[in-house]
Amino acid sequence: MNVSKHEQRVLHALAQGGFIRHVRDGRRIVGADCFNREGHRLAGFSLDLFERMRKRGLIASRGGLPYRISQRGLEAVRAQLDNR
Repeated sequence: MNVSKHEQRVLHALAQGGFIRHVRDGRRIVGADCFNREGHRLAGFSLDLFERMRKRGLIASRGGLPYRISQRGLEAVRAQLDNR
C-alpha cells in the first residue's frame, strides 16, 4: 500500500501509543488533532489527512473513543529509528 510521508509520520506516532482526538459538530467531524504518547500535538496534521487515513482504514475509533491505529495501519507503517 502506498502511504505518503505525512501519513507515515502520523502512523509512526500512533504505533508508539499516540491517538487522534476529533471534534464533532452534531454528526460531522469538524476538527482533529494528533497527539503522540507524551501528549504533544503533531504539527501538520489536517482534517484532510485525517479523512484520507480514515477512509483507507489506517485508523479506527471504537465506542466514541479517540482514533488509534488499526491493524491495517500497523501493516502499512514502515520501521523508523526513534532518535531519543
